[in-house]
Amino acid sequence: MISKMEYRQEIKIPKERVAVLIGKKGEVKKKIEKETGTKIEVDSEEGEVIIKSEDNVRAYETRGIVQAIGRGFSPENAELLLNEKNTLEIINIIDFTGKSKKKILRMKGRVIGTSGKAKRLIEQFTNTKISIYGKTISIIGEIDAVANAKRALEGLLKGSTHGNVFMWLERQNSME
Repeated sequence: MISKMEYRQEIKIPKERVAVLIGKKGEVKKKIEKETGTKIEVDSEEGEVIIKSEDNVRAYETRGIVQAIGRGFSPENAELLLNEKNTLEIINIIDFTGKSKKKILRMKGRVIGTSGKAKRLIEQFTNTKISIYGKTISIIGEIDAVANAKRALEGLLKGSTHGNVFMWLERQNSME
């Protein structure tokens, strides 16, 4: 008898995001498992997650969903990755600031903007979802939209004015 191959994907997420991945009474974890045909094992103490599946592509896709939840997205937004048109992009703020906590906080503030306005506008212009968590900025959306959002966010991280970034996004939208 030939046994079926089992594929594994392993990922570590922040411990404080484990509860979000599991959900109340395990609802989120069960829903992801059902929608992806995978089995998810979570080590709540360490934040280590093992995804098992007979389908390597499904295991890999599920890893992206778990990673998105780990990067601060709600399970609903992370599940946008079930659509093959969507992708996850992660920008490491340290690449632009170094490890200075003060600079990281300042850059997060620039990206978020007053009352969340800058983040919200970039999401609206690009039709993406953005999560700012820890030392990262993560984007979920269609590939071209994510590329535009990433360019806009990196512009802010490199010191471009908000006005210039928004004008560039407006021009991108008018060209589509």
